[in-house]
Amino acid sequence: MAASQSRHSTKGRGTGINPVPRYRIQRHEPVDDGWWRGDEPAPQTCVLPDPARRVISYNRSPDVPFDRSINPYRGCEHGCIYCFARPSHAYLDLSPGLDFETRLFAKIGAADCLEAELRAPGYRCAPLVLGANTDCYQPIEKQYRITRELLERLAEFRHPVSILTKSSLILRDRDILRELARDNLVNVMVSVTTLDTDLKRRLEPRTPSGERRLATVTALHEAGIPTGVLLAPVIPHINDAEIETIVARAAAAGARSVASVLLRLPHELSALFRDWLGTHYPDRAQRVMNTLQACRGGKDNDSRFGRRMTGEGPYAQLISQRLTLARRRHGLLHRRFHRLNTAAFVCPRRHGDQLNLI
Repeated sequence: MAASQSRHSTKGRGTGINPVPRYRIQRHEPVDDGWWRGDEPAPQTCVLPDPARRVISYNRSPDVPFDRSINPYRGCEHGCIYCFARPSHAYLDLSPGLDFETRLFAKIGAADCLEAELRAPGYRCAPLVLGANTDCYQPIEKQYRITRELLERLAEFRHPVSILTKSSLILRDRDILRELARDNLVNVMVSVTTLDTDLKRRLEPRTPSGERRLATVTALHEAGIPTGVLLAPVIPHINDAEIETIVARAAAAGARSVASVLLRLPHELSALFRDWLGTHYPDRAQRVMNTLQACRGGKDNDSRFGRRMTGEGPYAQLISQRLTLARRRHGLLHRRFHRLNTAAFVCPRRHGDQLNLI
């Protein structure tokens, strides 16, 4: 069924609304009295510097296969309506809605901060992830090249890194990735949410097509870079019918593994996603939310460890079984990242450093 349009639909953006961030005390409500009839200008992307003293973030979550990550950017121009990172914009007193897609922050000098942290006497090497929160290869990376600089520094230190992205811009850095792959220091997960071009345009408007992402998997595979596919998020009655097709196409493209995550709707994201459903899929909006709530203990979101990525109940079990059978049929693994080499880590000597006695 063709998607319907509403005043909440902004061309080229995941959402056209800007709900008040949860920490803001003062609130205002827009009122349309029918007087204004002009078209509002398209929202433009604004990038501001985000100076940071530290760039490595640590976590103790048992649900993710890593304990440290780096996010070169805050906010993401890809505009994916389902992005679980949207609520983090509230910490900046900005809206998780349109602000998240248009008010971006770039961590200028991130590579120098990373080097200082890696050289710290107490640092212990373990694989870190680029792009765990927002995409490290979103469009502004073409100009700012922060991810490229981070990879160059990680290569100097022979530090293992995993990358999560849905952008073909990663192919620009094949030279570094190929070098890291020779010593088992890198792997990549490419997010493939749908192969339906129309759905992609509404769901994640400023991202490459599903076909282009599969071509990216093939190019990385042919370059000798271990690559998998992340089918995320699985959205009930929106993209769940594509599971077997995506797994088969991922295998044909050269992916080593396929993993998945059930849709998560923390904080303000719940209202944003409900608005998106009402705009584009009013015929099935309630069915989508009913099925999701059945997986989340009757709520829109369940943040409990062990449940937040997979959900629970009959529908969640069915998705898990379908993925298991599809992976088995094509000889794929289920894990997101394979074990990387930490023994190669070394702090390169700088000019003026004291020589080792031994």
